[in-house]
Amino acid sequence: MAKKDESKFQPQETDYDPIPIDLENLTTSEEPAESLFDGDEQITRIATSNERLWYVVHCYSGQEKKVEHSIQQRIDSMGMRDYIFDVIVPTEEEIEVKDGKRRTVQKRVFPGYILVEMKMNEDSWFVVRNTPGVTGFVGMGNQPTPLTVAEVKAIIDRMSEGSPKIKVNYKIGQKVRIVDGPFNDFIGVVAAIDVDKSKVRVMVNFFGRDTPVELDFLEVEKAAGN
Repeated sequence: MAKKDESKFQPQETDYDPIPIDLENLTTSEEPAESLFDGDEQITRIATSNERLWYVVHCYSGQEKKVEHSIQQRIDSMGMRDYIFDVIVPTEEEIEVKDGKRRTVQKRVFPGYILVEMKMNEDSWFVVRNTPGVTGFVGMGNQPTPLTVAEVKAIIDRMSEGSPKIKVNYKIGQKVRIVDGPFNDFIGVVAAIDVDKSKVRVMVNFFGRDTPVELDFLEVEKAAGN
């Protein structure tokens, strides 16, 4: 996997005390954009910041790349380069084994969410919040909450991992077909899965008796009809 350019992701040190966010259980709880305006008069309800901070933006699942592209276009067309600096869809490489073939795919780390690096003010908030496909910022009440330095680093590290993760599409007790090695084409039953070592133990009927065989994740696939 090509190493990501980490320079643009570097978190900025700040005196702002962000509220911790559980990256695995992100939620949005802000009112729609329309509720922040009264006719032509803008009601100041967004906490502004002159720091470059990363925010989590919720969007429709499956439209992350489209929303990313739309925000980038709006940054240029609305002259927001001094306030909105970067937009990313966190992804990681995953090896998928299907029909005896292996392929590397880009898996979204947080489906339905993108990250935006910006200086938060009413204008920058409005540009991002009103992008088609965006449903809101992650935060407390009406206030978008920036990611902490540690949270940004965790995402960067996850995206920069050198070895792709392997998608396990079988479970204990399921029949699998061995696709490589001396037991190629043998059918067995999954007895144990070791995710940390990327190993699976399969019980194979060999000479009339069940024999445990330890295999790499990539050496087995779900048996047809299973």
